Amino acid sequence: MVTRTHRVFLQQGLIRARVDEYLAQNFYEAGYSGVIVTQSGLGTRIHIYAERPALIIGRRGSTIRRLHNIFQTVFGFEGVQITVSEPENPELDARVQAFRIARNIERGFHFRRVAFAALRRIMANGAIGVEITISGKLTSERARFEKYTVGKVYKSGHNVDVLVDRAVAHAKLPKGVIGVKVVIARPGKPADYIRIKEEEEVRDLLLQLRGEEEEGELPSELEELIEEVEEGGEA
Repeated sequence: MVTRTHRVFLQQGLIRARVDEYLAQNFYEAGYSGVIVTQSGLGTRIHIYAERPALIIGRRGSTIRRLHNIFQTVFGFEGVQITVSEPENPELDARVQAFRIARNIERGFHFRRVAFAALRRIMANGAIGVEITISGKLTSERARFEKYTVGKVYKSGHNVDVLVDRAVAHAKLPKGVIGVKVVIARPGKPADYIRIKEEEEVRDLLLQLRGEEEEGELPSELEELIEEVEEGGEA
């Protein structure tokens, strides 16, 4: 059953999606990343993230004033306050990278050169993995796609929700539209993270545990393990 409260939240989500789509289409050159819309009794605060904030602000604030009027008249927001800033790390933002690749392809750079440069740049900033797919009429009249992958890119499970960022952009060329899809596994500790401790780390941990358990007796299996480690260190 859909209640009035549900309709309100659905309507707000639809408006925010329309705002995001409008900004993505009109500020493609600015490296638009995303938007956060916060509505309260005092008005509406809109925080726009872009790789090049100056293009959204405009000369002497002309573009930001035009946006202010559009948000009020077209989207129906009241008491609009707009903030523009760069994303925390543009090199790990999938949307920024997808738009950058598409812009470079439109400017005439070869798609493979652009893709490999993006792969190196993203991995150099600490990404776990990255996958770039470019599709369309790449070298002939027949459409196809090429996929470039470096590192580990998660496709399912909890890691996708926590670590993976993905985006799609389109480069408009005389011969047709080229699609660009970027998937980035951002830095973090995934659920399948495994690291084998060095022998010195194991020895220090076991000796520390023995010191903490002086008042009680350790399990026989643990005592045997400590003895093996100590014998290995003496050897």
